[in-house]
Amino acid sequence: MLTKNYLSTYAKSFNWAGFFLPKKTYVKCSALYDFCRTVDNIADENSSLVTKKNNFLKFKSEFNNKNFANPVIGNMWKLIDEFKISLIIINDLFDGIESDIKEKVVLDNKKDLLIYSYRVAGTVGLMMAKVLKVKNKDALKSAINLGIAMQLTNICRDVVEDKMNNRFYIVEDFDVIKSTINLSNIFYDISFWAIKEIPLSFRFSILVARRVYKRIGHKISKKNNLAEYQSAKKIYVTKIEKIYETIMSIIDLLKLNFVKKKNYNVDKDVDLINEELFINERI
Repeated sequence: MLTKNYLSTYAKSFNWAGFFLPKKTYVKCSALYDFCRTVDNIADENSSLVTKKNNFLKFKSEFNNKNFANPVIGNMWKLIDEFKISLIIINDLFDGIESDIKEKVVLDNKKDLLIYSYRVAGTVGLMMAKVLKVKNKDALKSAINLGIAMQLTNICRDVVEDKMNNRFYIVEDFDVIKSTINLSNIFYDISFWAIKEIPLSFRFSILVARRVYKRIGHKISKKNNLAEYQSAKKIYVTKIEKIYETIMSIIDLLKLNFVKKKNYNVDKDVDLINEELFINERI
């Protein structure tokens, strides 16, 4: 699986967590991320809308026709075959990326926000769980929840940047940003208990990724107002903070031995997604 490692280039928080994975598993996770990032880069490239649409449709066609001359596509199909990843999940990802290829992107309500977050990130969480050999259905759903939580964090971090690109996933209002962070925290919390269903050798890495990414939202919430948030520009987790969250993840690993499934009031949020996409079909 020799391709450019987008994981180390674009996803430093994930790459940090990936350090704690077995090498062979890291390579497979990196191949999955390379595929997802390649598709995402098409929507984000600095070119005309027509060019983006053509490039997207070309890549999608090459994927569907198994163009193994493209190593990103070839590696992805190896993962699909090895881990029985449903093509429905990948088509959901394609739908999410395609929805960004517009002159202006506006999400009008919570339902649209959650469906978008599932498509572009919940799918990645689910596929990553498949690569990590997760079998438990509740744990697979939790992988989706973790992906959604991380995407909500991304959206809250990138409001100013997204506005410059004519994308309005949430309103540029600090109360709305903090409310969305609170929503992400609910999804982070409900993802925790099922991590004990992940094979032991992979658990710590997921706990680290969860904590490090959640830290971004925590730092955003510490801002006092929109002006302070805007002046901070892109918020990231420092190396010292990553080390701290890694140490705290050791405590989380111990907690998993005692934690039980909790009933969080998120059924209404999941139901919003299920109004358009039946999640159980994706598991």
